[in-house]
Amino acid sequence: MAKNINPHQIANRIASRNKFDDVDILFQLLIDGNPLALSKAITIIESQKNDDQIKALGIIERCIQHQKETTKKSMRIGITGIPGVGKSTFIDSFGMLCVEKGHKLAILAVDPSSESAKGSILGDKTRMEKLTQQKHVFIRPSPSSGNLGGVARKTRETMMVCEAAGFDFIVVETVGVGQSETMVHQLVDMFILLMISGAGDELQGIKRGIMEMADLILINKVDSENQKKINQSKTDMLRALHYMNLNEKGWNCQVETVSGLTGLNLNEAYEKMTHYFKVIIENGFYDINRKHQQLQWFEQELRDEVWNNFLHQSQISNQIKELKNKINNNQISVKMAVKKVVDQTIKNATKK
Repeated sequence: MAKNINPHQIANRIASRNKFDDVDILFQLLIDGNPLALSKAITIIESQKNDDQIKALGIIERCIQHQKETTKKSMRIGITGIPGVGKSTFIDSFGMLCVEKGHKLAILAVDPSSESAKGSILGDKTRMEKLTQQKHVFIRPSPSSGNLGGVARKTRETMMVCEAAGFDFIVVETVGVGQSETMVHQLVDMFILLMISGAGDELQGIKRGIMEMADLILINKVDSENQKKINQSKTDMLRALHYMNLNEKGWNCQVETVSGLTGLNLNEAYEKMTHYFKVIIENGFYDINRKHQQLQWFEQELRDEVWNNFLHQSQISNQIKELKNKINNNQISVKMAVKKVVDQTIKNATKK
């Protein structure tokens, strides 16, 4: 049986919907700390609808203006690691520590999307039982939707909205370490690599690219391993890091053993993180890095928009369809097909 709702409740619900339709009102509610406004703003940003994209642009512009008017610096932290390393459990325990220390914590958890069904489970909230009950914690699972780099398509914009809402710790949990997991490094201030001892992770850590990106390596699940193996893993990491030069941040990557399950050494990990932020703020790298990230964002958005507009040109779109058929029928090579598209594009441009 349907639940009876009185007219006043209906009017309030309609009014609630309408106030979220106005970007100015929505943004004011957002910076006032309204959790529904924050969720609505992110939903608009992630939407593919044209009307929502216009609203999303307005929201982001207001976020940038708001950022100029505040001196408060947020901490964008990317956490990555292979599936099963315990990212969600670690974040649940570490997040509780941050809340106890007076921080407002936003967690942007990215779930891999199915290649066939295009859907995602989005189950991170179920794995962060303690944090879901906290008033000053916002957890937003988002599908990767085929986006490379271990992040969702709109992670940048979502971080900005969370910062405008007053969250000073923004944690991005990626889908897992792989060859394309480097994009998260370009979005955050601090990059944390979560590892477990005795599972082959040490070999992954020896790869220079990953070691150069990591600002902090945390060996997790120490509660389930013997101390000798844990100490050996930490020694191996420190030995590999010894051959790295002091990076442009003025910081050498640190290593700590932790347990997201028992809370072991979480406070030590927190102290290393806060010290890191103090270092990069004082030496100016924090601001330099944020500006560099803005330029990277601009270049990516420009490439995406140009490419999408290019594909939607009817003449080019029809040509591509024809060339795909020819490729399938072995009537033309891939390289020749690409050359024909490029030649046609140049020809169209010179006509104008």
